[in-house]
Amino acid sequence: MKISLNWLKQYIQIDETPAQIAAILTGSGLEVESWEEIESIKGGLKGLVIGEVITCAKHPNADKLSITTVDIGEEQLSPIVCGAPNVAAGQKVVIATVGAQLYPFTGEPFQIKKAKIRGEASEGMICAEDEIGLGQSHDGIMILDTDLPNGTPAAQYFKLDSDYVFEIGLTPNRADGASHFGVARDLKALLSKALLLPSVENFKIDNRGRAIKVDVENTEACPRYSALTISGLTVKESPDWLKNKLKAIGINPTNNVVDVTNYVLHSLGQPMHAFDADAIKGEKVIVKTLPEGSKFTTLDEKERSLAATDLMICNAEEGMCIAGVFGGTKSGVKTTTTSVFLESAYFSPDYIRRSAQKH
Repeated sequence: MKISLNWLKQYIQIDETPAQIAAILTGSGLEVESWEEIESIKGGLKGLVIGEVITCAKHPNADKLSITTVDIGEEQLSPIVCGAPNVAAGQKVVIATVGAQLYPFTGEPFQIKKAKIRGEASEGMICAEDEIGLGQSHDGIMILDTDLPNGTPAAQYFKLDSDYVFEIGLTPNRADGASHFGVARDLKALLSKALLLPSVENFKIDNRGRAIKVDVENTEACPRYSALTISGLTVKESPDWLKNKLKAIGINPTNNVVDVTNYVLHSLGQPMHAFDADAIKGEKVIVKTLPEGSKFTTLDEKERSLAATDLMICNAEEGMCIAGVFGGTKSGVKTTTTSVFLESAYFSPDYIRRSAQKH
């Protein structure tokens, strides 16, 4: 299990070093097998600063190049030859200084060196977003809207944070530690610090116009099932802060709906599942088992033969999900989804374990 130090700090104040935290957790029974520093952008934009183009003129020996002087917060202006068509005096830009190692979106890393380009000195590079791993566009250099002083590290402008990630060898008896909040509870006890609980004061019910009835037929397998519907949403890419948190612990972002369920899971340890509300036939959810041998196609597009002990989340006509194990092909969130049915349930570990081993 991976635990991010920055994420952990949402729930408890931490002044200790990563090495100290690793030792404390291991002593508590949450064995830290390894830990490492990670960067949300490879290289962390080290050696890149905010600069201002002071002068810009055409290169005398090359039609598509410009000769610029750039203020990067030092005593002398830096001469930089630039091939971008959109470079102009007065722009705030990202400058890779001499010695900086760049990690482009595609291709091999390279280092910035002093050079002469068509006979003109160039001491740095004015960057496009793909050249520094921030995106895929190579239409021109990045032009920034900022009042930050020249020479400010680019990582500060883009709000990049380095992080430390702990790999914890979680044992079966420590399921309470299978989340960032769970780990924070151990640190609370060992460091005598207060927990910082997430606020829910802004949550409110806007309307009850999309009521979907829930019927739990097998209460042994599902002692508690909670859900709500959210309407009028747009499925799109998650904001950077959410993507960076998930990527830090090895999860590839999918979309804002799926990502937030993963965020809650790894924050608080509570699994969640989002269904496309429009795919719930009969406006009803039934939690039950189906007859032995019933067929169900899971998200990986495999048709599976169900056991009589597989707990299923069904609508009025068919199964939608193997509870706690596998989603189905028909009810998942799609780019066209505008309403979701958000599930937060407690399923019997015995049932989930049997289904997970079978499928």
